[in-house]
Amino acid sequence: MTRTLVFTDMDGTLLDHHTYSFEAAKPALTALESRDIPVIPTTSKTFAELQPLREQIGLTGPFIIENGAAIFIPHGFFKKKPSGTVWVDGYWCKSFISNKNYWIKLLDKIKADFEGEFKQFSQMSLEEIQSSTGLDEASAALAAKRQFGEPVLWTGSDENKQKFIAAVKDRGAYPLEGGRFIHVSGNCDKGQALKWLAAEYQRQHESHVKTVALGDGKNDIAMLEAAHIAIRILSPVNPPPSVKKDEVYTSTLPGPEGWNEMLTQLLSL
Repeated sequence: MTRTLVFTDMDGTLLDHHTYSFEAAKPALTALESRDIPVIPTTSKTFAELQPLREQIGLTGPFIIENGAAIFIPHGFFKKKPSGTVWVDGYWCKSFISNKNYWIKLLDKIKADFEGEFKQFSQMSLEEIQSSTGLDEASAALAAKRQFGEPVLWTGSDENKQKFIAAVKDRGAYPLEGGRFIHVSGNCDKGQALKWLAAEYQRQHESHVKTVALGDGKNDIAMLEAAHIAIRILSPVNPPPSVKKDEVYTSTLPGPEGWNEMLTQLLSL
């Protein structure tokens, strides 16, 4: 028996890029739930940000935070403790990289070379986070509670941006460009996290697993390439990411409309 797992980016994919609404995706979400197909948020968002969102959407399974830095698995999702996990905040947690302070120290070493050209997330005020993300005050406060990487808002030239990316890479970081920020963190990505969770699911259920991934940005490429079925969701602001894969599906509608459209078609919901 083959079991299906759906891994989904949040902003611009399951959530509307402008309004953060998931209303249009409800028919597919309901159908997936009735078929016992887990929907696994795989996002750049923090643990704190995902808690109220999962509740609103009605998702009770595992979730992947901060671009694949860690996976949180609710107690009881698996029969046995997942391998290599520790108990954190009521979840089994599998982390792939060092914590946030490690990356802040790394940025301190190159700050002088790029004076005034970037803002670090951890040093931004709530107002600054709000204006650069479009989040309301409460959501911005949750976004500030990062545990692993350090996002950087680039304000300098494009040429220097490339130099900055090279400089953090030289020091062992793996920078990832998201929709608004450069995420400075370790060697983790949404694809690695997807593969780990799919393998653990297969091991615990002793059945073949088919993975479906949906995303709209550059930081979703690894996840889309790692999944059996890759679905690019049309974005109102960015071109679809280029994915090295024989077969890639692209929605004709943006955000949650596209999410609903593609899953309904491909999984015959």
